[in-house]
Amino acid sequence: MKAMNATKACANLFKIMAFVNDNSQPLTLTNSKGKNAVLVGEDDWNAIQETLYLNSVPGMVESLITCNNIA
Repeated sequence: MKAMNATKACANLFKIMAFVNDNSQPLTLTNSKGKNAVLVGEDDWNAIQETLYLNSVPGMVESLITCNNIA
């Protein structure tokens, strides 16, 4: 995963947003205090949220594995 200083990222925010969205590549935003953040595109964030939800449904993972073994 690429990383960038938060100050530099702020100066190039629109380009960075385009990069993250166009390439589905998250970007770690770093700072001098060691409290970093990760920037991800909205589509990728929604996919992560959906995956987390589906993994939380009891039996869902097993059901998907069974379906894939049949095909």
